[in-house]
Amino acid sequence: MIAILEACGRQYEVSEGRFFDFDFMEDKEVGSKLTFDKVLMVTKEGGCEFGTPYLANAKVQGQVLSHKLSPKIIVYKQKPKKGTRKKQGHRQLLTRVLIEKISV
Repeated sequence: MIAILEACGRQYEVSEGRFFDFDFMEDKEVGSKLTFDKVLMVTKEGGCEFGTPYLANAKVQGQVLSHKLSPKIIVYKQKPKKGTRKKQGHRQLLTRVLIEKISV
């Protein structure tokens, strides 16, 4: 089963038994359970179900595995012929969630 859900202002395509990295959820502790109610689409063996905008009877359950940092992104700015250079790095905070069950 595959579901498309909305969480943290973004849409994610998730499937059972896999983990996914969401934006940092500061109110959730490691090991706590999550329930996502904003499910946009669910695919089953028989076909697909679409919501308008959300499916009323669909839920995705998961468990918080860890909080971590994303790989480092280098931001480099340079103005030509001026001799000015600026190099910055950034690491985004993420929450890793294991998707346990997709129910319709």
